[in-house]
Amino acid sequence: MRLEALLTLALVVGTSVAAQVPAAPTPAPREADFVMRDFHFRSGETLPALKIHYRTLGAPRRDGAGRIVNAVMVLHGTGGTGAQFLRPQFAGELFGPGQPLDLARWFVILPDDIGHGGSSKPSDGAHMRFPRYDYADMVEAEHALVTRGLGVERLRLLMGTSMGCMHAFMWAETWPQAAAAVMPLACLPAPIAGRNRLWRRMVIDAIEADPAWRGGDYTSPPQAGLREAEDLLAIAGSAPHQMRKALPTNAAVEAYIDGPLAEARAALDADDLIYALDASRDYDPSAKLEAIVAPVMWINSADDFINPPELGIAEQLAPRIARGRFVLLPVSAATHGHGTHTWAAAWKDRLVTLLDESSSAP
Repeated sequence: MRLEALLTLALVVGTSVAAQVPAAPTPAPREADFVMRDFHFRSGETLPALKIHYRTLGAPRRDGAGRIVNAVMVLHGTGGTGAQFLRPQFAGELFGPGQPLDLARWFVILPDDIGHGGSSKPSDGAHMRFPRYDYADMVEAEHALVTRGLGVERLRLLMGTSMGCMHAFMWAETWPQAAAAVMPLACLPAPIAGRNRLWRRMVIDAIEADPAWRGGDYTSPPQAGLREAEDLLAIAGSAPHQMRKALPTNAAVEAYIDGPLAEARAALDADDLIYALDASRDYDPSAKLEAIVAPVMWINSADDFINPPELGIAEQLAPRIARGRFVLLPVSAATHGHGTHTWAAAWKDRLVTLLDESSSAP
């Protein structure tokens, strides 16, 4: 199991049952790296070579002027990678024949963000000396991959889940014409504060308080810190209804703790996790929502611990997006807490609506 295993388990999927769904054997993606020389971070630091790993599915289609017109990019969440979108609950609902993102029609781009998966990250060797990236750096690298690396002037659709959802809002403000349609899933276009900031800080503090961490230069993983981090992540990504079904007895809970959670924790890198959670420190697109001109289908679920609907933030901010629509999915058998963003059966009908309504978007 790789880095995303635990965070997919908790932040992306939210239940032990979901974590045990095997990766879809098809479609097989094409994988490559896009390398940017002398990448300048907002911290003032520079990396001589920043590598962004990515996967693509389907093939680009061009108009008479040679422009790619069918590109879709999907951005993953904290601790994830583009590979998570190959799982049946996502790919099996969207990428097949006749489905909303049928690969016979669409060119799908699945990047690994800075600090994640096959892209440049602290665990490559620099540890805590890796540039202190933030969301703006990650979005800049995503944009460079699409425009310079793949030659896509304008995305037909930009989707993002969790952290990727937040990036989608940043994209739509920074480059208003960069996507014909935007679908943010499971986030808020507002600063990460309150409980959402607290549990992130608690995870970081748990790792840094472990003597084995040694300022990031550990010779063996700081297991005590990672165990506490794992516990917090499991709660943050939980879906109460799904977990009650998946873990109905004490024995089931014990097996879950000793099995999937322990296996995923063993694959975590402490420094990568610290950087990934810290990257959201200055996220706040709320001041520029009026700059968004693309049609937006923004979807959250009512059982999301990380973005609780009772705060009323979405209802306050959504009217400021000129062509935006906010949908709050009620708790049901189809929702999976925060991880509903990756269970496409819960919202793919809204994706179809967005694609139809934006088909003639200027």
